[in-house]
Amino acid sequence: MEILFFVICFFASVIGAICGIGGGVIIKPLLDAFKILDVSQISFLSGCTVLSMSAYSVIKSQLSRKEELKLAKIFPVAVGSAIGGVAGKWLFSFVKSVSSNPNKVGAVQAGCLLIVTLFTLLFTLFKDRIATKKIKNSGISLIVGLFLGLMSSFLGIGGGPINLVILFYLFSMSTKEAVITSLYIIFVSQFASLVALVFTNEIPDFNYSLLVVMVAGGILGGVVGRIVNKKIEEKMVEKLFIGLMVVIMGINLYNIFSLW
Repeated sequence: MEILFFVICFFASVIGAICGIGGGVIIKPLLDAFKILDVSQISFLSGCTVLSMSAYSVIKSQLSRKEELKLAKIFPVAVGSAIGGVAGKWLFSFVKSVSSNPNKVGAVQAGCLLIVTLFTLLFTLFKDRIATKKIKNSGISLIVGLFLGLMSSFLGIGGGPINLVILFYLFSMSTKEAVITSLYIIFVSQFASLVALVFTNEIPDFNYSLLVVMVAGGILGGVVGRIVNKKIEEKMVEKLFIGLMVVIMGINLYNIFSLW
């Protein structure tokens, strides 16, 4: 089982680092589909894996000083995403507590992720026809970050495709700038949600060997993904992103019907 989890996390993180979606948007629905662990364990392990991969990518980008990450510009979004990360974990715990069947929580997550992914796919396909904004108001940026953090934490995906759509549309970022910015937001929101879990003592029981191999796969995938991202053009990143959205939608459709 450890080998399976490592392979999933590695390839998911490679694609996640290339496209700026964190890998969790692939890891979470895939592990749900295998039905090896319960929804709380999968959400937690997926979040830790995404945190490790995004941490590597952000630290590496800051040390290289060659990425287009403008911290001052996205700081309010990052603060909002941290608050949203905590709120998303609370929302997940609440939905689970009122549900008679834990699997149904996974089905709800799959349904929400399906909607988010479909919206993202449609936006990506028609974004050339959509006039983008250049938000500079810190208050609005904070609210945007709050929404992104809440969604990523509740869904257990770390951020994913919704980050890129928001960054494209509201801040008029290029693809590669949006990728590294998305990973930064993912890191902040997942770190905040993990701290919240520790302080509230809500960390689920899990196999530590699975956590080790998943984190290792996430970091290694992040290394490979960054290398590939630097070598391919933006158009190729977009094509990979579109193909990935279609695959993720298919997995989530399966999870909705199998978990409900």
